[in-house]
Amino acid sequence: MTTAAGPAGRIGRSTPVVESTSLVGSYVSLTFDDGPHPVHTPHLLAVLREHGVTAVFCLSGSQALAHPGIVRAIVADGHLLGNHGMDHDDMGDWPDDRIQEDLERTTAAIRAAAPGVPLPFFRAPYGRWGRTPEVAGRLGMRPLGWRLAAADWEPPGTDELVRRLASGVTAGAVVLLHDGGGDRSQTVAAVDRLIPLLTARGWHFTTPDRRL
Repeated sequence: MTTAAGPAGRIGRSTPVVESTSLVGSYVSLTFDDGPHPVHTPHLLAVLREHGVTAVFCLSGSQALAHPGIVRAIVADGHLLGNHGMDHDDMGDWPDDRIQEDLERTTAAIRAAAPGVPLPFFRAPYGRWGRTPEVAGRLGMRPLGWRLAAADWEPPGTDELVRRLASGVTAGAVVLLHDGGGDRSQTVAAVDRLIPLLTARGWHFTTPDRRL
């Protein structure tokens, strides 16, 4: 589960945190944390495939080890990956060497399932950044924040999730959602409804800004 205390890009780190797309205008990026989940991630992949949307999946190392086939399915569908830590630990007060060890273990776990797969992003569990942006940057990953978090870690109902997302989206926003860490069936259903709703309003789906 990831919680949000405010816009992630405002943490004041020397390494900037990505919270937007590189495209100006009505563009939005969907990102999903805490997977892969054996049930909800495949359902979500089917929804994204049906609507032709590419997203970012920030993977837990332990979950990647448990479900390597789903990691490969995410990659096969053309989605981008992020490192979300090995066991979803709060790294906010960790020293650099401990952070680096965890991130390297997580990357190894993901690449055990999908050898050589790019990992352009890192997202801090719980949004507790600490020294993680600097360490992730040295490992070739861009810290990935968000502008909109729908708080789907405490499922409020599909209708409410759709309302929060549709009313809260802003131009270029990175949106934080979850495909793992619990029952994410409401999130999957909300995404299935949200994509055509926003598309009808003139929005387009893209990926976050990966420029270093």
